[in-house]
Amino acid sequence: MFHNRYSIYKVENMKVYLDDLRKAPEGWTHVYWPDEAITFLKTGQVEEISLDHDLGDDERGTGYDVVLWIEEAVATEGFYPPKIVVHSANSSARAKMELGIASIMKFAKQLKSSKNKSPL
Repeated sequence: MFHNRYSIYKVENMKVYLDDLRKAPEGWTHVYWPDEAITFLKTGQVEEISLDHDLGDDERGTGYDVVLWIEEAVATEGFYPPKIVVHSANSSARAKMELGIASIMKFAKQLKSSKNKSPL
């Protein structure tokens, strides 16, 4: 169980698929815009999220905006991120997103490790 300002407990695990064109795999919740993905992330119930980058309307955001939100939530709220996968065909955006995700996971691991250490 993880506590943050978004979630007090996990009720069920959810998989979220962000894409404007591709069909979500069976058992995944399909969202089309970053704000929809972030709404689900805020529940604390997302165990895995798969992100496309180009969503057809850059004014509404990209998959990278979700990565940025997760990064900020981890850094400022102690949010523990779900498994994050990028399925974008845009290779340069994919690389940028994967670098961000690697950084998020490294920082989240450090936070979790420091919280589990007992004081001397």
